[in-house]
Amino acid sequence: MKKMFLLASTFLMLSFLIADNTISKKERSYAAKFLKDTENGVIEQVKGLTPAQLTFKPAPDRWSVEECVKHIAKSEEVLRQMMDSVMKNNANPDKRSEIKLNDEQVVQRIEDRTNKVKTTENLMPENIPLKDTKEALESFMKNRDKLIEYVKSTNDDLRNHVATLPFGSIDSYQTILFIAAHSNRHTQQIMEVKADPNFPK
Repeated sequence: MKKMFLLASTFLMLSFLIADNTISKKERSYAAKFLKDTENGVIEQVKGLTPAQLTFKPAPDRWSVEECVKHIAKSEEVLRQMMDSVMKNNANPDKRSEIKLNDEQVVQRIEDRTNKVKTTENLMPENIPLKDTKEALESFMKNRDKLIEYVKSTNDDLRNHVATLPFGSIDSYQTILFIAAHSNRHTQQIMEVKADPNFPK
C-alpha cells in the first residue's frame, strides 16, 4: 500500500513538472482555418483564367498571375523547410524575449503590400522550376494540405522554437501564420494584376 502511495505521489509530481507546450485548441483551430482560407483564396483567383490572362504582365517589371502562383508555391516549400529545420533543433525558449511581434502583428506585417520587399533570387519566378500555373498550383496545394494536417495533429512545441528572420524573431507557430499570410499577400497581388485596365478580357 505504501509503495502504491509513493508511486501515485511521484506520478502527480511529474505531471506538475512536465509542462504542456503544445498549442492551444484555439490557436490550432485559427491556424488551420487561416491556412485553408488563404489556400482557397489563391485557387479562387486563378480559377477559369485563360493562358493570355495568366501570363499578362501589367508592366515589364511586374509579375503576371502565373509568376505570382509560382512564387507562392516555391515560397510555401522554402518556408516549410525553414520551419522544419528550426523544429529539428532543441527548443530555445530563452530566445522568446527576442520576439517583438505578436501573432496578429506578424500577419498584418506580411499581408501589408504597402511594405515592399524584394524577394531572394531563388524565389524569383524566372528561377523557379515549375513549368506553368497548373504545376505550381498542384505543388502549392499539396504542400499546404500537408501543413494543415500537421497543424491539426501536432504536439510539437511550436512556441519555444524560435527563428531569426531579416525583420526579427518569430516562433514556429508564427511561422505557420507567416506562410498563410504570405500566400494572401500575393493573392492581393494577383487581384491587382486582374484589375489592370489592360488585363485581357
